[in-house]
Amino acid sequence: MPKSDVAVLLALAAALASAVGNVVRQRSAHEVTDKPVGYFALFRMSWRNRYWRLGALAAIANYGLQAAALSLGSVILVTGLQVTALLFALPIYARMTRHPVSRWDWTWATLLAAALAVVVTVGNPTAGHSRASLQTWLVVAAVMGPAVGLCVLAARIWSHRSIAAVLLAAVSGASLALFAVLLKGVAEVAEGGIVAVLTAPELYAGILAAFAGMMFQQSAYRGGRLTASMPTMTVAKPAVGSLLGVSVLGETMQVGDETVFVLVLAVLLMVVATAALARGEAVTVQAHADAITVDDTAAVPSER
Repeated sequence: MPKSDVAVLLALAAALASAVGNVVRQRSAHEVTDKPVGYFALFRMSWRNRYWRLGALAAIANYGLQAAALSLGSVILVTGLQVTALLFALPIYARMTRHPVSRWDWTWATLLAAALAVVVTVGNPTAGHSRASLQTWLVVAAVMGPAVGLCVLAARIWSHRSIAAVLLAAVSGASLALFAVLLKGVAEVAEGGIVAVLTAPELYAGILAAFAGMMFQQSAYRGGRLTASMPTMTVAKPAVGSLLGVSVLGETMQVGDETVFVLVLAVLLMVVATAALARGEAVTVQAHADAITVDDTAAVPSER
């Protein structure tokens, strides 16, 4: 089997693990505390929630499968296929909550699958380098650092508005995309053994990026309704990942003059379908969470 096909299978397995992790962690997002807390404090408190810990284990499985996929394929391919986590999340959440998936959501799911197939086959993403120079990473830090800092600052300023959830979701998606690029470098040096991995700077930078991604993800879920955070997070990761793959690792898409229009149309359809699916799932999750809250409130006897 060609390496690219194996990379696709591993990326899809990673997306399945991601779907399980996201569904479980979404369930815990509003169970940890009902008080306003800081980003790190919320992340630390989440460890006490067993659903969140199960979701974290699924996230670790996702990262491991991503590393295996990235050792064989491009960042563009692997992060692009991560949006299929939505396709897996729909039936998983429907099974957990006994709420059937709507025909509208299945329509968007079909369009997303078709658009992804076009991007993968027509675009034929080609892997570039596995690692980048220190100078390149300094440029990335100079661009991403202030942008991320401004998003976090703005989220604090407008903490009681839905824009805070959008900004934190964008930070989370960008951080996880950066993690994927760094993970590809770790997968490359892993061929040299454990010593090579432990001495690779990408390992420690990747751990920080993954930690930031998960921390801001949880805060984004708490920062507002999921309809604000989830679509942003889902679209930001492949978008930033593809941009970094091209600019940092020199990855390319094999696009001819006769196929460029088809590819652009497929990418646009993929973005729209992903946002629609994420919003649809977020509405379902939020409605279920609100229903549980109402039931719990009704079960508490009023004081007289």
